[in-house]
Amino acid sequence: MTTPREPRLLPWSGPEGRPCYLITDDNGGPVSRLADTAESTQLGMGAELLAHAHDLLPRTPLGELRYLAESLADALRVAESRGRRLSDLRQVDSLTKP
Repeated sequence: MTTPREPRLLPWSGPEGRPCYLITDDNGGPVSRLADTAESTQLGMGAELLAHAHDLLPRTPLGELRYLAESLADALRVAESRGRRLSDLRQVDSLTKP
């Protein structure tokens, strides 16, 4: 018997803005691939927005915009780090399976 995996939080909301989760034993299913693509797109958009915010920062007073840019940079760094760790875990997992 295999251990059930933790549900994956999907990168979109359900009805009424509630979180959506995917329960699967397989990381290569169509919904997983769609979620991977959506996450990649969202991270790319976040990086573009951050670059645009940095262009605006020198012309703005200290405050909300600077805080927003720093928070977005932190969130992107965390997402990238988690993505790398998950990728590393999947590689190790595939090497240890018979």
